[in-house]
Amino acid sequence: MKRRSVIQMAAALGAPALSWAQDKYPSKPITWVCPYAAGGNADSRSRQVAKVMGTLLGQPIIIDNKAGAGGNIGTEAIARAKPDGYTIGMGNFAPLAVNHALFKKLNFNPFTDLVPIFLIEKGPLILMVRSDSPYKSVKDLVAAAKAAPGKLSYASGGIGGTHHLSGALFEHAAGIDMIHAPYKSGSAGATDLMGGQVHMMFEQMYAAMPSIKGGKLRALAITSKTRSPLAPDIPTMAEQGYPEVEVLNWQGLIGPKGMPADLIKQLNAIGNKALQDQDLKEKILSQGNEVGGGTPEQFAALIKAEAPRWAKVVRDAKIEPE
Repeated sequence: MKRRSVIQMAAALGAPALSWAQDKYPSKPITWVCPYAAGGNADSRSRQVAKVMGTLLGQPIIIDNKAGAGGNIGTEAIARAKPDGYTIGMGNFAPLAVNHALFKKLNFNPFTDLVPIFLIEKGPLILMVRSDSPYKSVKDLVAAAKAAPGKLSYASGGIGGTHHLSGALFEHAAGIDMIHAPYKSGSAGATDLMGGQVHMMFEQMYAAMPSIKGGKLRALAITSKTRSPLAPDIPTMAEQGYPEVEVLNWQGLIGPKGMPADLIKQLNAIGNKALQDQDLKEKILSQGNEVGGGTPEQFAALIKAEAPRWAKVVRDAKIEPE
């Protein structure tokens, strides 16, 4: 009888441990929602980071592209997911820091319905013109824009993205009036810039450099605080007289509110380790971007600092959603 009691007690004590071992996260594949279409930078970076993290976690991470509404559809899907760590996703500049001011209605609150996990990267944009353009400096552009208000045009990959907001911020800082020409993608805008349909464009550095190096486009300035080691000859907007036009596109991993703190901590640790992977690190740095990392609190602080800044740009420029 005594022996049976001991065995029963041992079984009872062992059950929670066995249950914990069976439920140890992750015990099944994870879904990573990307709020932009396949083929773009958010998608490719999602796949690159997810691959390394999946290896470290011992479970595959599957990319689910849910594009549309300036990133709102995919970001809402993350916000509405069960907070068990099996649905996470890419948190981008526009849905987290701009769209709350740009769209009249969002079906999620970027500040309360989502939890930042870790920053993946930050990257500058380059102000560029055609290689045969008469504008050889930012000063030339501003002078031409002031001489003919509402005549010069700048391309973007759509309303509310970093291409557009960089141009709007530049207009406000320089006191000029230009025509905004939104395209379906940054590459479509750059194609028309090369074709002479528009006069200038702020483009992501990684996308701009091939055309600049190929002699098709001329770089006038970069939107980072300091010059890029990959393009040391390109002056900053601050050097050209516009320190306000400091813009970095950024993205990182987020999850739905309610995720347990230890789960966030685990994913943050795995994410930081993934960013040290030599191949992934090289992919980020080779595009002129800065490798992220750090704590969830640091990523949250970045979002908190960026949101009011871009809300002001949206108001000042009277930007309306498409």
